[in-house]
Amino acid sequence: MKNTIVVIDAGGRGSVLVDKYSQSPDVSKIIAIPGNDYMEHSSKKPVEIYTHLKTTSVKEIIEICKKENVSFVDVAQDNAVAVGLVDELLRNGIMAMGPSKLAGEIEWNKAWSREFMSRHNISQPEYQIFDDTETAIAYLQKQKDQSWFVKASGLAEGKGALPAKNNAEAEERIIELQKFGDSAKTFLLEKWLQAKTGLAEEFSAFAISDGKTFQTIGYAQDHKRALDGDKGENTGGMGCSTPPLVIDKNIKDQTEKIFKKTLDGLKIEARPYKGILYLGGIIIDRKVYIIEFNARWGDPEAQVIIPGIKNDFFELGEAIINEELDSIKIETDNKARIVVAGSSNGYPGDYSNVKGKQIFGLEKASKIPDVKIYGAGIKIHSNKFYANGGRIFYVTGEGKNIHEARQKAYKAMKLISVEGNNLHYRTDIGWRDARRISK
Repeated sequence: MKNTIVVIDAGGRGSVLVDKYSQSPDVSKIIAIPGNDYMEHSSKKPVEIYTHLKTTSVKEIIEICKKENVSFVDVAQDNAVAVGLVDELLRNGIMAMGPSKLAGEIEWNKAWSREFMSRHNISQPEYQIFDDTETAIAYLQKQKDQSWFVKASGLAEGKGALPAKNNAEAEERIIELQKFGDSAKTFLLEKWLQAKTGLAEEFSAFAISDGKTFQTIGYAQDHKRALDGDKGENTGGMGCSTPPLVIDKNIKDQTEKIFKKTLDGLKIEARPYKGILYLGGIIIDRKVYIIEFNARWGDPEAQVIIPGIKNDFFELGEAIINEELDSIKIETDNKARIVVAGSSNGYPGDYSNVKGKQIFGLEKASKIPDVKIYGAGIKIHSNKFYANGGRIFYVTGEGKNIHEARQKAYKAMKLISVEGNNLHYRTDIGWRDARRISK
């Protein structure tokens, strides 16, 4: 039997999921909501997109699923989880892969998430939760001068964590955070973790859970800052590499225990978790602390981890939905990958003057062996490509090691441009591991 499946996402993460589902012989058609114009270029099956809808257009999504006799829906986007799309789909007899609204609160309410971690003895930074700026600033003024992270409790497109080097800067960040509106009505002050030995390194880890059992799928290292050398503003992610060489057996063992504590804790609190759980961690003196959890694949981490998974994604989705994950062994190809985000000049700030500018070189770049291009903010008109977002596309290169993967990805990036010299990308993705290998 041929199946139609739905992917709820618009960007690079949705594009790689569409590509992966399209490789299954059991899938005949994919619907992406909202999707993006470039998805069909990276799919082996027909893709139907609904770019006029949002990931939170619950009523319309349910109507489409019923009309198209959809086999299941992969809810891959944070806002969709937060509005309870999975719950509503199940209520309407439509199979869905992804966490319920209650289980997904581990992402969409960072204050709740921190308190959950405290209840379940999960290592994390010291934190304080606030509902008004005056109380937070008064608290700060009583603290010794130090570094902080000021974080919106709600969803802020991956940009709601503002670093501050000292108390005065933290006060400024508290005011600045209010630009996120309702997402920052509740916010957190977190003490910046300091390493004694010099090792303080972030990483992402991913587990897949059916509510009963789980398996860890992979590890990656995101590059959040806009500019080379990890400088500039925080973004949704400018690139990523896998596998990070900082992850040894000790770190894997700690991560596995944290996943178990977290998923067991959610079960105990009557919030069984189905789907992908993203652990954002930091290694401080060889100990793992949790920066955050996300209730879905990361973007751009998905673009390096998903291509390396050898399992049929339709079968994997069914196993999660039917609580039969213990019958499947996750297999990976063990290749190194990096992904580089091609963004509009000005991102993550104002990039409005780049919208509508033509993109050149995508087709030529996509022909390089071991390179894959995933669309995000791309519009196609009369077979020409135009910029239509902050992060426009992603170039993934693969190889036997990080050097080889980087060489392929950047060879492809050099072939691509945006009219008016309006393409921006980091040239140092994977720099930590490239340096480790060189040593």
